[in-house]
Amino acid sequence: MKLVLGILAHVDAGKTTFSEQLLYHTCAIRKLGRVDHQDAFMDHHPIERERGITIFSDQAVFEVGGDTCYLVDTPGHVDFSSETERAIQVMDVAVIVVSGVEGVQSHTETLWKLLRRYEVPTLIFINKTDREGADIPGVIKELKTKCSLDCLMFTGHYEEGLMDTTLAEAVAERNEALLEAYLDEGYKPEVWQSALGQMFKKAEVFPVFAGSALNDTGIDAFIKAMTMLLHDKESPAEEPFSGHVYKIRHDSAGSRLSFVKVTAGKLKVKDEVVTGKDSEGRPIRQKVNEIRIYSGGRYTTVPEAVPGDLCAVTGMDATRPGDGIGEKLYHAGYATVPLLTASVIYDKGLNVRTVLEAFKELEDEDPMLEIVWNESLQEMQLHIMGAIQLEVLEEIVRERFGLEVRFGDCEILYKETIASPVTGYGHFEPLRHYAEVHLRLEPAAPGTGITFDSACSVDILDTNYQNLIKTHVFEREHRGVLTGSPITDMRIVLVNGRAHLKHTEGGDLRQAVYRAIRQGLEQAESVLLEPVYRFEIEVPSEAMGRVMSDIQKMAGRFEAPELSEDQAVISGFCPVSTMMNYSQEILSFTKGRGMLRATFSGYEPCHNAEAVTLRIGYDKKHDVENTSDSVFCSHGAGFNVPWDQVAEYIHCK
Repeated sequence: MKLVLGILAHVDAGKTTFSEQLLYHTCAIRKLGRVDHQDAFMDHHPIERERGITIFSDQAVFEVGGDTCYLVDTPGHVDFSSETERAIQVMDVAVIVVSGVEGVQSHTETLWKLLRRYEVPTLIFINKTDREGADIPGVIKELKTKCSLDCLMFTGHYEEGLMDTTLAEAVAERNEALLEAYLDEGYKPEVWQSALGQMFKKAEVFPVFAGSALNDTGIDAFIKAMTMLLHDKESPAEEPFSGHVYKIRHDSAGSRLSFVKVTAGKLKVKDEVVTGKDSEGRPIRQKVNEIRIYSGGRYTTVPEAVPGDLCAVTGMDATRPGDGIGEKLYHAGYATVPLLTASVIYDKGLNVRTVLEAFKELEDEDPMLEIVWNESLQEMQLHIMGAIQLEVLEEIVRERFGLEVRFGDCEILYKETIASPVTGYGHFEPLRHYAEVHLRLEPAAPGTGITFDSACSVDILDTNYQNLIKTHVFEREHRGVLTGSPITDMRIVLVNGRAHLKHTEGGDLRQAVYRAIRQGLEQAESVLLEPVYRFEIEVPSEAMGRVMSDIQKMAGRFEAPELSEDQAVISGFCPVSTMMNYSQEILSFTKGRGMLRATFSGYEPCHNAEAVTLRIGYDKKHDVENTSDSVFCSHGAGFNVPWDQVAEYIHCK
């Protein structure tokens, strides 16, 4: 059997040290590396070793119990959450490493939610139990309250497949058949072990282990228990090839690598694999030139990959992270979203195209960067998760492309939507070109993004044209008219249109679609949206009043505080723009006894929309790449019609 084992943790919980121990105990490496010694096997990139943190999700291969495991070590810092989520999508099982001193931290909860979203069976290792201040019972309590009541302590209760009475009863309470068997016949190890494996795979129970990765305690017991839980004697059925692209990288020679998890069938060198469809619905086939199996910074080439393998493939130039390829085509969405934007500052002596090409290559690897050239500002902008990510990007651009760049101040990434339905018209008819599109824009539920439907008969617009229109709706990020921010939470419905057999080309419909969306936004009542945190603040009781006052000043809202002994816990929602630096303030006025946990909750109407709009100063009239005007033709010449007059000129009813 082959499976992908992911290691996740809040930063500094000891995740990479734990990964090193797994590889050492399974004889995958001969010498233990350490983060502080800058020789960890998994953190082989120079930037990772210099900073002492994992930035890129890298893999290693080890054998255990006759099975092949691909260990994926993921970044622990919240700024690299998108990299972590992409890796989670290919995991068969995950291990969350939790510090025995700090306990369940904010990013731990975020990781837990992502694992539940993707239904990944999860093991938990409480690390640093040798450290002063370690509190295993306290961490178990936190796991049960903040993660799941089904987190069960295995260390000290489970050995070589045998459970003590406490654990056997706890497992039976979560399985009706086991409970009946326990009441009738008592504990039978083989029955419990078989049931436990199934319960674990269904995420009905989450085994918890404890130890110290640095001092090599609890690791051997963890590996033995993990082996018993994961081993599966069933062989995958023979099927046509399917795979999931979870990462794009470029090697030192510039070759583009698509990292693929084989989910069914076999992938062979020289195979032609369907990686998507073109604008007319025809399959796009790409040849596999080489298949690599990476372990740390090294790789071996293989002639084929089978289900469960994680491999890097050359020859696929049109893949994106999240793509399903082969027999099952899809593109997976992500829960992680960047909340900030920043401008790229570079020497004006550099060719802007050179800088843009470098960042486009980075965007190819991390689509969430969304590099944009703002023509009106003559400025390059990108989306980011935080300031640490910018520091790392600066080093990567210098090391990889030889370019010196800096970044402007981080700004909140706002979005826009509309308050009520409106129909937008787009017409594009310069000489020998023709296309007209009518789109109804409707507000949608928060968090739904952009969706598309058609209410247009194929008698009016052929299916191929309708598919092209749908493609053009999704192929770019459309900008709002208040601040030029991306639009979201909107249902776009094709209601009418017209094409010409001779003069309509794909680019004509593209122009009509862009103009129709923009013309609709001009008519609509636009709503500016801002990102919001779901927060939990734990402070001494005497600081509770100060915190509640601060939250109100930050335009947040909170629920009734929870009081226990001399501590108060305040939960609620607050704009990212006002709370993003509050953590340091809490530490200051509580003298280190307070703590803020904040996770992204979604977008809500901006609390100071007028001030933000004024500060950004977006000039929609001069945004030539997002025009709302249409082009009509008269006497053999095209002429421009302003958005507020387009309805008088349109050809369709």
